[in-house]
Amino acid sequence: MSDVVIPDAGGRIVDEPMSDALSKRYLAYALSTIMHRALPDVRDGLKPVHRRVLYAMSNMRLNPEAAARKCAKVVGEVMGNFHPHGDQAIYDALVRMAQNFAQRYELVEGQGNFGNIDGDNAAAMRYTECRLTAAAMLLLDGINEDAVDFRATYDDQDQEPVVLPGGYPNLLANGAIGIAVGMATSVPPHNVVELVDACRKLLQNHAVTTAELMEFIPGPDFPTGGVCVETRKGIQDAYETGRGSVRVRSRYEVEDAGRGQWRIIVREIPYQVQKSRLIEQLADLIEAKKAPLLGDVRDESDENIRLVLEPKSRNIEPEVLMESLFKISDLETRFAINMNVLDGTGTPRVLGLRACLIAWLDHRRVVLLRMSNWRLEKIEKRLHLLDGLMIAFLNLDEVIRIVREEEKPKDVLMSRFALSDVQADYILDTRLRQLARLEEMVIQDEHKKLAEEREGLLALLGSEKLQWKRIDQQLVEVRKKLPSPRRTTFADAPVGIEVAAIESYMPKEAITVILSKRGWIRAAKGKVEDPSELKFKEGDELSFLVPGYNTDKFLILTTDGRFLTLSGDKLPSARGHGEPLRLMLDIEESAKIVTVFPYAAGAKRVMVAKNGYGFVMNEEDALANKRAGKQTMTVDGTEALAALPVNGDLICVLGENNKVLVYPVAELPEMARGKGVKLQAYKDGGVKDIAVYDSNGSPQWFDGSGKARDFKDIKDYIGRRATAGKMAPRGLRKLRL
Repeated sequence: MSDVVIPDAGGRIVDEPMSDALSKRYLAYALSTIMHRALPDVRDGLKPVHRRVLYAMSNMRLNPEAAARKCAKVVGEVMGNFHPHGDQAIYDALVRMAQNFAQRYELVEGQGNFGNIDGDNAAAMRYTECRLTAAAMLLLDGINEDAVDFRATYDDQDQEPVVLPGGYPNLLANGAIGIAVGMATSVPPHNVVELVDACRKLLQNHAVTTAELMEFIPGPDFPTGGVCVETRKGIQDAYETGRGSVRVRSRYEVEDAGRGQWRIIVREIPYQVQKSRLIEQLADLIEAKKAPLLGDVRDESDENIRLVLEPKSRNIEPEVLMESLFKISDLETRFAINMNVLDGTGTPRVLGLRACLIAWLDHRRVVLLRMSNWRLEKIEKRLHLLDGLMIAFLNLDEVIRIVREEEKPKDVLMSRFALSDVQADYILDTRLRQLARLEEMVIQDEHKKLAEEREGLLALLGSEKLQWKRIDQQLVEVRKKLPSPRRTTFADAPVGIEVAAIESYMPKEAITVILSKRGWIRAAKGKVEDPSELKFKEGDELSFLVPGYNTDKFLILTTDGRFLTLSGDKLPSARGHGEPLRLMLDIEESAKIVTVFPYAAGAKRVMVAKNGYGFVMNEEDALANKRAGKQTMTVDGTEALAALPVNGDLICVLGENNKVLVYPVAELPEMARGKGVKLQAYKDGGVKDIAVYDSNGSPQWFDGSGKARDFKDIKDYIGRRATAGKMAPRGLRKLRL
């Protein structure tokens, strides 16, 4: 790329290649987003904006005992002193820290409208008030005792903490979600009591494994409760690698409505699901007939959640109804775990559960050492002053005389009693009546207590064992200050409830699947009598017209040998042009649709590749639950040609060499996937067409005009599989239309 002239921030002209200029600036932007906006620090679990809000509120003395102040005042302080960004972004961060459905442990106590689980926004900042919570005070404890490093603010007018002391593992307690440049983070919230117990276990045995830690931390503990149905192994894998996911479903109960009637009452919904949108989703599913077991849904919530789900029939089992809704609605969600955080050095890393706890404990040890050194320095200074006071008290008359008579009393005091400059100033600054009131025992008592504290601090600073013991004691105090019963419980997802049992309640309606050549799919109700009346986008036309039912699963074979599955009830209506199939399924760009047909239990298909290989496959082996489908046929260097229903006992192959070979279908192996065996031998080319015939029926072939001809002499073409066969009858162009 050619060089460009770019003025820099200082007005200078910089001559450099465009690619270098862009890469440098993009890298700077990416690093800024990663380190100063999107990713939390493993030590205090906070992003910069949250840290600045808490620190500003601490400076404003908005502790739990103080009167709440307007949020607008707090936002102004944060924006003016620490965070020169939009006020709305700061207020949104403050609001989230006050929402009990977003934070497992609220860091801000809000007064006024701070939003709700329905997704309603908080009131304007000029109306709401706030102050810190006890949990926030634990994070800030020691902030004024040199516990952490400070750095200059954006305008060099003040100082802000690089990280908070973090009295408990807030990263795991409250979790974090963020999207940076090229990376993201998603840490689930946990129960702080369980985290404390796990940390104490780590202090006892540093080599404890993740599996052993899970005896204390069985999994996430979401603010909105719910039931976690993820397997223990799945959670353990996520905790060990830092990546994974957990399934969380709503907590419900069955309420007797009398006369054999019943209803489902949903008390808790998954984390980060808005209640209003969940109700809209369920209502849309009822309207679209995609929830055949659900009759009605209504919201009877007050300060507690109460969603009422009415079944379509009282003969439906409650478990069957809920399992059907868990599959298609946000009554069950999967929370992604990606514990990508800034480690103690500010480097983005994906950390497992054990690594996060160890990093926090190491941080707490650093905080303890810094606070101990700060306190030791304060004690040394006070003891030094007390020594001077003791000398003054024992020689009070002489001190008074020197102060009254000497021109330079300070110098005389220093030389007469061997006092330091600080001691002399302190004695001179002390009021005479106060000095006279001092008693020797009072001074000695304070001196003794401080000396004992100093000895304890020196012992603490000199012993790693004592340091970890003190941290253990602090953990015990945290456990007392933040008692919290677990909200999210664990259960195994019910087994034995088949999809067929759910679908048996679905009203069975005839449909016709319409797939165009450009890949637009839709479903018309009933049978399409006249395909010519179907309308398509300009330049598009009909490719497949497949009759079936809304309860069917439709199998789609592509030329790359992959089967994809679509449920009939999930197909778009034929009122419009439908939807692009590639948006509904993951289909390779180069792949084309070979055939579409409804799945039939127990049915078999002859899988055929263009190069002349094939096998027999059960349709059940083609079903797939993933968008990408299931790879069934190996098509290295060729394409899938057909998937013929086995509705006869003879297979007839027409090669591109215009030779026909007929042999029993039984000669083909049954396989779930693979390449298969050779169907017909060729010097050049491959399969032109193929059909399955019934030896007791009346087989036909088709000429160039599409006219059917009887295949009377088909027995003359019977031979051994993988041979060349005989020349086709004159006029034969296709074996099937």
